[in-house]
Amino acid sequence: MNAPRAAILLAAALLGAACDGGMGGSRIVIATDATYPPMESIAADGTIVGFDVDLMRAVCREEGLEAEFINQGFDGILPGLSQGRYNAVASSLSITEDRARAVDFTDPYYSAGQVVGVLAKETGIRGLEDLGGKTIAVQRSTTGHRAAQKVPGAVVKDFETVNEAYMEVQAGRADAVINDYPPTFLYVKEHPEVRIVGRTFTEENYGFAVRKGNAALLGKLNDGLRKVKASGEYERLKAKWLGETGR
Repeated sequence: MNAPRAAILLAAALLGAACDGGMGGSRIVIATDATYPPMESIAADGTIVGFDVDLMRAVCREEGLEAEFINQGFDGILPGLSQGRYNAVASSLSITEDRARAVDFTDPYYSAGQVVGVLAKETGIRGLEDLGGKTIAVQRSTTGHRAAQKVPGAVVKDFETVNEAYMEVQAGRADAVINDYPPTFLYVKEHPEVRIVGRTFTEENYGFAVRKGNAALLGKLNDGLRKVKASGEYERLKAKWLGETGR
């Protein structure tokens, strides 16, 4: 066996051991789509940072677990969890009935909702009710994507990342974006040529996800989440990352 092949097999074996779904070790691998600031993104030094990341690290510390994060595109993030490629997902996942049939969710840790973003100079769109027949840009496989698909007569353009959806609007190739409130608030704050219109029109709760039936890990994450909230660390992290968006 040549050295490169041996190295690849060793790395695969180590990842498999970390992601076997059991609780035999203290290290867990957590997937996140690091394109969604302030919840999860990649810092200038290449590390994955954000509210979800810090919160999950704090939860793991409370339970004596070591958290290792990997970047994974959102469209494949839950299938990868079900296939055992990692132990958990922390990626602004709204808890839905469809998703709960495929994975197990922790208790909710943040309440969010969908909003509409348009160009600042747009005057004809005041909220969701004005999107009929319009072109809507979204991130693929998100609850915003599903909301857009329900708009009568709308043309829905889906992208791998939400930044691509924003850019489609800024380029004049879409009329609006539908997306979660916290990252949309941050985006329009940094890009004054875009603004939010109307109010949040859904009520959604974020949860961390584990593979279906992994009761041991689910119990630890729920226990750690309760401890982080009780200690005040949760509110500190929310103030750090979400600031005025942290409703």
